[in-house]
Amino acid sequence: MRRHLLVAALGAAALSGCASLNTFSGEVSSFGDWPAGRAPGSFAFERLPSQQQDPEEQARLERLATVALQARGFQPAAPGAKPDVVVQVGARISRQARSPWDDPLWWRFGPGVRWYGPWSGWSSWRWSNGLDPEYGREVALLLRDGPSGAPLYEARARNAGATPGSDALMEALFLLSMSDFPAARGEPHSASVVRP
Repeated sequence: MRRHLLVAALGAAALSGCASLNTFSGEVSSFGDWPAGRAPGSFAFERLPSQQQDPEEQARLERLATVALQARGFQPAAPGAKPDVVVQVGARISRQARSPWDDPLWWRFGPGVRWYGPWSGWSSWRWSNGLDPEYGREVALLLRDGPSGAPLYEARARNAGATPGSDALMEALFLLSMSDFPAARGEPHSASVVRP
């Protein structure tokens, strides 16, 4: 009996550890007044003129944002059909230089191999000289009423880390940005999502 309890406890600990590795955190702001009782409905993306300059990159962002929209009940509009909601998406990655004083481990361990977390992709473990740059990552979505064009909901999410980020990280940021939906909280606040 004691052995079964130990195995069950170890299994639960392992599952909670896996969930924590899939937990993604950042700062979210959301704005708007989604109409009470309105279902999410169908959506289509709209590109600004500046976003049409790099269609491949914009298509990548739209593909990653689609995961977040579908998680909230939206579905892509059928080809040729008028969508219930028109969506604009954007993303920004900024690089900032760091000094040894920004890294508390520098003073104890100096340069060495560091783990940068599961969201860093293949380079989660890499050499650090204590002067690595920090990358600010941010995504934004704007949802407008399809027929009228009136803005309904705006969401932003951001976080920072030691790498520019992978598609998995950007997808998680889009999921995070829609974590308040349909409510809106304009003040920046911490939030977390668990990716499957």
